[in-house]
Amino acid sequence: MLDIRSILAVKRDGGRLSDAQIREFLAGYVAGDVPDYFASALLMAIFVHGMAEDELVTWTQTMLNSGRVMRFASLGRRTVDKHSTGGIGDKVSIPLAPAVAACGLAVPMISGRGLGHTGGTLDKLEAIPGFRTQLSAEEFERCLERTGVALGGQTPDLVPADRKLYALRDVTGLIESIPLIASSIMSKKLAEGLDALVLDVKFGSGAFMVAEERGATLAGTMLKLAHSMGVKATAFHTNMERPLGRTAGHTLEIEESFDCLEGRGPADLRELVCLQGGEMLRLGGVAATLDDGRARIARALDNGSAREVFWNVIVEQGGDPRCLDERGRLAKATQRTELRAERGGVLAWRDLRAVGHAICALGGGRVKLGDQLDLAVGLVFPRSEGEHLAAGDVVIELRHNGRGLEEALALLRRSFELVDAHTPRPLVLATY
Repeated sequence: MLDIRSILAVKRDGGRLSDAQIREFLAGYVAGDVPDYFASALLMAIFVHGMAEDELVTWTQTMLNSGRVMRFASLGRRTVDKHSTGGIGDKVSIPLAPAVAACGLAVPMISGRGLGHTGGTLDKLEAIPGFRTQLSAEEFERCLERTGVALGGQTPDLVPADRKLYALRDVTGLIESIPLIASSIMSKKLAEGLDALVLDVKFGSGAFMVAEERGATLAGTMLKLAHSMGVKATAFHTNMERPLGRTAGHTLEIEESFDCLEGRGPADLRELVCLQGGEMLRLGGVAATLDDGRARIARALDNGSAREVFWNVIVEQGGDPRCLDERGRLAKATQRTELRAERGGVLAWRDLRAVGHAICALGGGRVKLGDQLDLAVGLVFPRSEGEHLAAGDVVIELRHNGRGLEEALALLRRSFELVDAHTPRPLVLATY
């Protein structure tokens, strides 16, 4: 018999759960034998006391093995993926995956939806007409075999322990725990059957982990989990004190991703695609060094091979690839409003969460799961952080359909300042 109260007492008092206790508890919770109120109590105790390193490894392995684990033995390519902790305008995964596949690796990418102030990769992909992200296991593997990329969401049989625990953490205010975040991310990513993984851990006001020190701790924790399970991994600590690229919003970010796949687009987006893609190639054994990998990713973007891979992915996942050439096939907002500088000064971003909430106000984000999104709305940032603006210059252009305009403008006005001098932080703070 599972003695739940003794398990709760161990962690309540700051002790270490045994491997057997962890396995029995999680198995019982997935099966429905352990009620949510007991699981909530254990999660709260973990939130307060944390977990020992070996304890967290067992917790993550048990979550990983709570459902189906992908295996691609007949694929003929090594499998690699990338995970970002998310932010404003972070569309790196969309051009990155086809560029890596064009260089000889396979990318089985399980992504999520947006909630709160950040957008989700699945929602952005669904701005492509007809694009399907809810794939069966057979469809996912077929797409991966045919194109080198598959872009899907978590299915009910993939890490069901995480699916239940994440929903419970969300409603009980227990998201911001490093061991619980790390085990959630890594159990899903390692269920993809990966040979290697690159992590992008954001810092700054637009990140979930605002403080650099906590981001560094999260990165280190995830790397230890990957290495304990035999998966090569690298983490980059990157800047989310400013929007990534020139746009935020689903369709706008898809267009910017298309630009990147054609060797164009914003320099910071291309830099992260080449950096993270180059490291994926190095970890996957098809590039000798990071510099070699970066150069190969850049060539794939410039010579059209990455774009060709993505064209094929769109076809395989039910979308209309003609939108790559004919951008008018993508949804467009009906109205534009410009937020202009009231005085001259140097642009300094102060509160990127307000930027994300402004997109939500326009209808482009969820307050709760199940909310319908307006995929056409979003923001354009014509000026860069650290650039000098004159009074009357456009700081942000809003693309909208009339909903939530005044609320969005109020949020955006507090998201930046025009100051006498400002030096932007680097795009990449550290590599682990």
